[in-house]
Amino acid sequence: MRVRRLSWFCCAVMLAACSKPASSLVPEAGAPPPVRLDFRPPVDRAMTERVRSTRTVEQGGARQSEEVEMTTVTRFTPAENGWQLAQAVTQARMTRGGTPVETVVDDVLTRFPLRVRLAADGAFVKVLNADEGAKALRQVVPAGQQAGALESFFSADSVESRARREWEAKYGGLFQRNLTVGQHTWAVEGFSAGDSQVFYVLERTVTGTELTDQGDALVLGLKCLDAVPEDAPAELREVLEEAGSPGLTPGVTCEGEQVVARGYFVPMRRTLTVHAKVGDATWTLATQTKLEMLEEPRR
Repeated sequence: MRVRRLSWFCCAVMLAACSKPASSLVPEAGAPPPVRLDFRPPVDRAMTERVRSTRTVEQGGARQSEEVEMTTVTRFTPAENGWQLAQAVTQARMTRGGTPVETVVDDVLTRFPLRVRLAADGAFVKVLNADEGAKALRQVVPAGQQAGALESFFSADSVESRARREWEAKYGGLFQRNLTVGQHTWAVEGFSAGDSQVFYVLERTVTGTELTDQGDALVLGLKCLDAVPEDAPAELREVLEEAGSPGLTPGVTCEGEQVVARGYFVPMRRTLTVHAKVGDATWTLATQTKLEMLEEPRR
């Protein structure tokens, strides 16, 4: 945490020089004060983010990669003693090996703005329109054509669980509490690797704060756990149980950083790169999310 203490330090040195023994009057450096991240979203102000996700698989000397880029626009409005989050995908494109790929997924996403109910403290409650994903898919896929895995991907249950898991991975356990440097919070995350599922515990560590163009922001370091330590705290075990206690994938590693503004709740940026070995294949999933613009408040 960057805090300017030059004037305080000079005063301490002057006092120490006039006293005996000098060392007893020079305060030792203490731990930084706690940081609190309250959930105060910017009401009715469009928040535009750019999202990029790259999935790479290396197997038998061959390497394949897919990249998805999206632009999302999010708004928060008060609703029933809590909040409603509305998020629309305004642009989406996929490339495979650098070549653009025509896919109905892009069209479905732009037709399916997500609406989520959040509690007053920022806790995830439910998706309000989870069934509209399947409806948007039927609008895009020609009659009689099999949608296969896409029907499962856009089913109401999948939309609900995916949205909940993503919100918890980013913000679960962070709001409405005092956080100290070095403190950990956890969430269970996962992704598809071919016919298998990769699961891991995402550990977020408070590293301090930084000044951004949206004011003071909380900074979190991200890494993965592929097993629960024997001396794991109760909070970590509870997070795993609430997620259904999925079997964690051995050998998963990751690194990343998350920055969230504190005055108003504004996600500034997030990067996470996950590496996993599944059979004889090595998977890498890299995601980047960055705030591009926050609409000015209406006057």
